[in-house]
Parts: sequence; C-alpha cells; structure tokens
Amino acid sequence: MRPTTRTRRAKAGAGPIDLRSDTVTVPTKQMRAAMAAAEVGDDVLDRDPTMRELEVRVAGLLGAADAMWTPSGSMGNLIALMAHLSRGDTFLAPAGAHVLEAELGTAAWLAGGMPRALEHDAGPGKVSPDAVRRAAGTTGPYYTLRTTLLCLENTHNAAGGTVTAPEEHAAVAAAARAAGLAVHLDGARLWHAAVALGVPPAALTVGADTVQVCLSKGLGAPVGSVVAGSAEFTEQARRLRKMLGGGVRQGGVLAAAGLVALDRIDRLAEDHERATRLADGLRERGWQLQAPQTNIVLVEVADLAGTLRQFEESGVRASAMAGKVRLMTHADLTDADITAALDRIGPVEPARSTPPAGPRAIRRGAGRAPARPGGR
Repeated sequence: MRPTTRTRRAKAGAGPIDLRSDTVTVPTKQMRAAMAAAEVGDDVLDRDPTMRELEVRVAGLLGAADAMWTPSGSMGNLIALMAHLSRGDTFLAPAGAHVLEAELGTAAWLAGGMPRALEHDAGPGKVSPDAVRRAAGTTGPYYTLRTTLLCLENTHNAAGGTVTAPEEHAAVAAAARAAGLAVHLDGARLWHAAVALGVPPAALTVGADTVQVCLSKGLGAPVGSVVAGSAEFTEQARRLRKMLGGGVRQGGVLAAAGLVALDRIDRLAEDHERATRLADGLRERGWQLQAPQTNIVLVEVADLAGTLRQFEESGVRASAMAGKVRLMTHADLTDADITAALDRIGPVEPARSTPPAGPRAIRRGAGRAPARPGGR
C-alpha cells in the first residue's frame, strides 16, 4: 500500500507540522519570564537555590529522598548505572530500551556494564517477574558475569509509549530485589504514564532504587532531567555528574523553566487525546497501527525511508522508531494541526495485484514500464 499522489506536496505557503518528537516544543512565555527572573547561584560550589527547589520538588513527586538535576536524561541514566554497576557486571533491560539502543553504548563504555535484553513477555515494552528471576540466575564461578541491576522503562519509547501499571511495576521490581538486583527506572516519560493511568508518579516508582525523569519530553522545558534516589545516591551522583562534565554554575536559569514545566503535567492528557485522534484518522485512511496508550503513534510501513520522505514532502515531519514511522503529539500542536496532518498524509491505496505469470501475460506486458513496487 502507498500514499496517493495528492499527498506528496504540501500546499504552497503552509509550514510543516512537526511530529518527530515531543522535544521540539519551544519554551512558553511563562517559562521565559521565570528563567529571566530566576534566583541563581553557583551550583558546583554551594548549590543554586532555584535548582535546589526543583530537585526537592521532583523528589517529592517521585517519593524519593533526594534528587539531582542533569542536563539530559541520557546523563541521568548513565549516572545511575555508574552508581549501580561495577566493571564486568551484567544488567537487564527490556528489549529496545533507551539505555540499550539510544545512548551510544555508554552503559558498557562508561558504566562498565554488560547489557542483556529481555524479550517483552508481559506485553509491549514489559517483562514479567518470572523473566527477571530466570535472567538473574545464580552465583557461578569467579569468572562468570554477575547480574546486579534491572533497568525498567516507563513509558517504553520504542514499544510505542506503552505504560506499565503500578502493580505490574511493583511485581517486577520486587522480583528483581528478591534476586539481589538493584532497580533503576528510566522514567523519561513517567509523567505520561502517570497521567494515562490516573495515578501519582510516586505510585510508579515503588521498589526502584533510582529514577530518571525528563522535563523536556512532553512538559516543554528547553533543557534538563532529574535523577532521584537516596541521599547517599545523590551525594555520589553529584561527583559522577561533575566527572561527566555536567556540573553547571547558575543553573537556576534552566531549573526555573523546569519548575514551570511541572505545573503542566496534567495537560499531557491533551497530547494523549490528540494522539488517539491522529491514530484513528490514520486507521480510517488505511494505515496500519496499534492504538496509542500515550502520545506516540507508530505506523507500520513496508518502505520506511520512502514513507518518511513522502510525509516530509506532504508537510508532515516524522521520525523512525523500531522500524516504523513514529508520530508524536506535543504541547505546541493544536486540534487544527492534527486535522491538517491527516489531510496532508491522506489515504493509502492497495498495491496493484500481480497477474499470473505465463506466455500470454508476458506478451501482454511487452514494452510496458514495470509497475512501481508496493509500500507506503
């Protein structure tokens, strides 16, 4: 199946609709004003007051003892893994997890851990307690790898923003801890999971030793994530952040936007609703996809590169994820943008059927140009 030709060019003068990620948002006027007026200090020397306010607030939302700001979620995850792992340790994570696929191998390169991917045996993006128990294994000879850590992800990006419910998360975390594993939760989009499930974020962190949450994905802050855990962890984390070049001076300028972003958690429901509307509209037009649980729509296509190019030409910016086209709704979109995106993408049409081979068919097709291959 392929897009109809009428969708291949955006209308003259119409700007592109950017659905590549929920990180393409720009700071709101309120964020910019808060950044300009922020009380600041040298966070490397004796803490920045606005940054400290943000850290304390996030720790409370996550049910953690303390928290620390980082420039990115990838650094937050890496700091947690460096704190948990010793060189030669194995860590477990659901297949396709961000720490496995999208952080340049820093878990192994810098944290010294050997990654082991677990299949999604409990649903898209999710692993079962039994799978964790089996993978944790038992202590072997001195030359065998030790499994010491489980990394979970909620929502699971590559699985399409799927959510793990509190009871599911708690059961998996409990199985890991019973097997002697520490637990790190990559909650870059934990806010989305909490809103989709109608629960407080802390309900999704039970049993986790450390948690990373992002302020730019969905919430619209220009920069920053927060990694949370015990007071002992954050003391170690400050040293690790400095080692990685993540110490900042007057970081309150950035933290102020993060504080405003936390006031926008509830509005993520709008992104979820628009993602559902987008998915329903695409399905009505013949595209193949699963209903989204949050703000990520993954579309199955035969020709990924060609489809991305056709979407771009039609005025809709998309990205690739797990071999599919990824479309993400975010705070800078309106209902009108979703309508326009659906109009620009348009329907797909069935690929032409191939006539049976044979001498007569060959004679009839002599001299004709070959048919274009199917695909979206």
